[in-house]
Formats: sequence, C-alpha cells, structure tokens
Amino acid sequence: MTNAIPAPYAHTVHGSGPGLLLAHGAGGGIAANFGSIMDGLAALHTVIGVDYPGSGTTPAPAAPLELDDLADQLVAAADAEGLDTFAVCGYSLGGAVALRVAARHPQRITALVLSAAFARLDTRTELAAAIWQQLYDAGQHLILAQYLAQLTLSAPVLNSLTPAQVHAAAEQAASQLPPGTSDQVGLVRRTDIRDGLAAITAPTLVVVTTDDPLIPAALQYELAAAIPGAQTTELATGHLPFLEQPKQWLETITGFLAKQYDTR
Repeated sequence: MTNAIPAPYAHTVHGSGPGLLLAHGAGGGIAANFGSIMDGLAALHTVIGVDYPGSGTTPAPAAPLELDDLADQLVAAADAEGLDTFAVCGYSLGGAVALRVAARHPQRITALVLSAAFARLDTRTELAAAIWQQLYDAGQHLILAQYLAQLTLSAPVLNSLTPAQVHAAAEQAASQLPPGTSDQVGLVRRTDIRDGLAAITAPTLVVVTTDDPLIPAALQYELAAAIPGAQTTELATGHLPFLEQPKQWLETITGFLAKQYDTR
C-alpha cells in the first residue's frame, strides 16, 4: 500500500445537495461511465468524480495502481470541495474503490451503491481480463473493441445490432480507449477485497446486472452476501447499465439514496 498521495487526480464537480462520490470502471472514466445519468444525479446531489491515472486528463501512472490510492484520491477530491460526508457510487472496478473508501473512512460514508461490482475474480473473468489487457498492450485496439462488445453487452442488445453496426461502433470505441487501460485492467486482475467486507457498516445496495457477460451475477451476489445488511436489486442489463438501462439505473441509485436520507 502506498501512503503518500501523488498529485491530485483530475476531478469534476456537478450539482448541489448531499455529497455523492463516483468511482468509475477500468478502461472508463467519469464521463464515459456516468455521463448518461450525470444530470439526474446532479439534480439531487453534489456529485464529485475523479478520473483514474490514464483516464480523462489525469496523467498515466508511474507505478502500479493500488485501490487504496484511488480511494484516497476520491476522498481528497471531496475534501477539496468541502464535503464532510458523502455517499459513494461505484461501478465495476469502482465498486472495489468505493468499498475501500468505506473501509478507510467509515465515519464519513452515508451510503454505498455498487453496480456490476465484484470483490474478486473467478477463473473465467480473470481470463477475460487477461485477454483484454494483452490485446491492449499488443496494440490490437480494434480487435479489443470488438471483444469488449461481446464481453460487455447483453445478448439481446448485441443481437439487435448487425455485424456492420458492431464493427462501426468498435472502430469508434477503439479510438477512444484511454491510455491507462492496461494499468487499470491490471488492477482488476489483482483485486481481492473479501477480507475487509465484514467490517463495512454503511447502508449498501448492490445493483446486480443480471445479463452481464463480464462480471457474472454470481460474483455480484457473493459480494452482497459478504457485506453486513447489504440489499440487492436486479437490473436486466449487461455490463454497461449506463448504455443499456440508464433511466432505470439512475432511478435505482437515487431511490436508494433518498431512502437513506429519509431514515437519518
């Protein structure tokens, strides 16, 4: 674990109201993963997100990424904006980041929402992540983008597209892969936070993406079962709820957070 926090990551702030921190997924960014629901979140919250090294305008990392560094950078962004307490919404790898925030700053957390999240990888998902990282490192970005379409979209959505449409979308996606992709996917492959889950005290909702080819529902339910008192809800989507079901995803997040404020 790295104790010294490097230069602050690039962060964005939207809206007003109770604090809400966002933690994005590997190979993504705040705009990419939360842009489709940002207006809805910001209508009710002061929303703060940081882009991990190699995403957005945050420089690429000089050393291997660590979950605790990402968590501390997110809290540092909240500090910079004067937020004492906050909920945290973590997507995919961001779920593990959110849980590290909760473990390191339990007195500041009002709630957690974890979507398409995991505490560890199974063999199938590790293999998928390894191929993802290897294709990126080999410069095979178009093939990687096509692979990610198969790996992240639910079968109904993928099959609603023609091969030509998938190829065109992959060409666009290949040109937008962040330079931090390999480092971030490498962190995914090293993530195992099972030992700390029993100590989580924040009200937690695990949003299970039931048609997810990348992070199977079983891993998401395993995560929820290990967090005391965690609730679960299902969303019929692949690994990209912001693309397939943005309205339902937004309503799920804001509905849970509103209930926490009502009971305080």
